[in-house]
Amino acid sequence: MYQRFYAFLLVTLWMVSVPLFAQQPCPSFTVTVGSDEDHLMLSINGADNPQEQIAALDSFVQEHADSKFITCANEYYATINLKQNNVDKSIEFAEKDLAANYQDLTLLLTLMRAYVASTKVSDTVFDAIGKMPDQIKAEVNPSRPPNASDADWDKIQKDAAELAKDSRAYAVYAFFQLLPRVTDGAKRVQALDNFIKAYPESEKDNAGQINPAYFQAYQMLNNLDKTVEYGEKTVAADPNNLVVLNTMGLIYAFYVAHPVVDKAADYAQKALTVAQGLKKPEGADDAAFKKEQNNQLGMAHLTLGYAAFVKAGKTKKLQPAIDELKMAGDLLEGNPALQGQAYYYLGYAYESGYPTNHRGAMDALTKAADLPGPLQSQARDLLAKVKVAAAK
Repeated sequence: MYQRFYAFLLVTLWMVSVPLFAQQPCPSFTVTVGSDEDHLMLSINGADNPQEQIAALDSFVQEHADSKFITCANEYYATINLKQNNVDKSIEFAEKDLAANYQDLTLLLTLMRAYVASTKVSDTVFDAIGKMPDQIKAEVNPSRPPNASDADWDKIQKDAAELAKDSRAYAVYAFFQLLPRVTDGAKRVQALDNFIKAYPESEKDNAGQINPAYFQAYQMLNNLDKTVEYGEKTVAADPNNLVVLNTMGLIYAFYVAHPVVDKAADYAQKALTVAQGLKKPEGADDAAFKKEQNNQLGMAHLTLGYAAFVKAGKTKKLQPAIDELKMAGDLLEGNPALQGQAYYYLGYAYESGYPTNHRGAMDALTKAADLPGPLQSQARDLLAKVKVAAAK
């Protein structure tokens, strides 16, 4: 008996030179010359197109349903379907093997690639990502062939190291591609925790992705303490992270139990600077880019306006707040909740000044009352009071 290693091309066993170490499907299977499994492999590698390969696999599976080689056949099904961009079929066959407690490096990578190419996500693929480090250690562990020269052995070791590095890197890449598809905040946190256990170096090496991911997950859970913790970590590592800067400003202004307007204004001012300097990515739609830039600018002005409004309680200087909130209201079109918030505080600022600007307050509060959001009801109540005051 002998062991045949098949990648995407046939690898002959009796080569004059030592074969390079490479990713191999079904590395634990041995195939006897002339056996049904041997004929299957020859048919797959001798086929002119994927349809012939699938037909060979179908025939084998129908005739040998109880064969231990079925798991290897499933792996080939998964690989061939992935190459044809039939990602759902690729996932289906790869997951059959995992359900049967079979796995190897090629299978895990195929599953990850299929999921990344799809629009799906599942616990199974995150489990596969978590298994990769141990699978790499178990499988990418070459031994020196008896006839290998020093140069050959050095090459085998380098190829093995490169395969291990590339496989690990793809698993990390797949994780960050798939994580945003998880819509449950608690599951996101659990996925991140499991990922760091499997890839402890990522907490440092991939901090630029780990910290924002935790930030978003805890934000989904409305866990302010953890959101702030990872927001500050994110900004410390990436001072130009516009979304996090603006979100931190809004949190410190509106959502913590005891607002810290100075800190909120500091984050907002940094966000404003970054947003003003944004460059449109190559190929991006002009209108979409402008809308997002305006949204980010509007959030910064909203926070700055609210901070100025709070400070005006002591300074009595409301004009800075009015200027900021007017800009916020104009820029936040398309973000009704925050736009309504901006107009509500603008109306409040107009009504709080001396002399009172009832007309300005009613105009702003009318807009706020028409916009869905957390302050819509308060805007309507305040508008009614302002109208009564203006009528006197």
